[in-house]
Amino acid sequence: MRGYVSGEQPQGDGWVKLNTNENPYPPSPKVVAAIKDAATGRLNVYPDASATEFCNVAAELFGVGPDWILPANGSDENLTIIMRSFCDPNDTIAFPYPSYVLYESLAKIQNCSVQHIKLNHDFQWDAVESKAICRHARIVFAPNPNSPTGNRWTADQLHQLLPDKGVLVVDEAYGDFADDPHRGELLNDDRFDRRLIVTRTLSKSYSLAGIRFGFSIADPEITAGMHKVRDSYNCDAIATAAATAALLDQDWMHQNRKKIMITRNRITLELPQFGFTVSPSEANFVWTVHESGRHQEIYEQLKRNRILVRFMQFPCGGPRGETLDGLRITVGTDEEVGKLFDALKNVVATVC
Repeated sequence: MRGYVSGEQPQGDGWVKLNTNENPYPPSPKVVAAIKDAATGRLNVYPDASATEFCNVAAELFGVGPDWILPANGSDENLTIIMRSFCDPNDTIAFPYPSYVLYESLAKIQNCSVQHIKLNHDFQWDAVESKAICRHARIVFAPNPNSPTGNRWTADQLHQLLPDKGVLVVDEAYGDFADDPHRGELLNDDRFDRRLIVTRTLSKSYSLAGIRFGFSIADPEITAGMHKVRDSYNCDAIATAAATAALLDQDWMHQNRKKIMITRNRITLELPQFGFTVSPSEANFVWTVHESGRHQEIYEQLKRNRILVRFMQFPCGGPRGETLDGLRITVGTDEEVGKLFDALKNVVATVC
């Protein structure tokens, strides 16, 4: 099998890094203080295996009990735990396509088959077709907002994906950047029959991609089952302290969120001047295609200028089964975005 390939992480200074959807702003000073306190604490003993303090804070934020929360070493580990919990070999998972390709890698590791819920030009699915695909799946993954397209689906649309006997996983890695972020509303929607799992990460909106911490939120019975298959000490003491402090400083997160959304709007308005079409986004990135179709060449020329964006290809990802390709551009600081636009003037003129 081909393993999941993450975005480039260049070494050295001088790069404008707009390829892996990291937050361009630093974490809260309270997070830095919590890390220092944890580093001078009892690192010679194992951490709290249940991350009790974090679970209490996350539960209050989402209006659920602490027994709904399962912390993990990044939300990618939550996805792995879900696969272990609900899928046996030869079972089926489904997810919208194009979206997060890790779902497919996890299915192959578990020897499960994959069904794609094909998206149209507007990155929507056909309700009748999606029901037929999802009804027999053990897991349906739905990234919301979606990556790489940036669009967001409603609760009514998500309900169309609920399998007959399996679980629906709403992956809200970018949920805080949505125009109207969820805070537990889906979990209280009786239509999902308590077979809904929401996953969250601290990597994006809380500026903590470097510590690896995420969590899932689900009915306590489901969460108790998933606890059985997680690693015994899957979250270390320093990461747990950082994550807890981050959730407690909502003002800091919202200040950075506001700046990112303003810059996202700037990118959306200015990219068309260079011949790009930009899809409406509710994430901290935009999906864009150029009228020339020469996305790989644009990516390579930008890289030569030490500017990284993400060139992505999805075989059969187009609405007519053609390969879909384009550029996913992370929302950086205004200075970084300015450097991107300065470079694009020459790159587009040269390549296109």
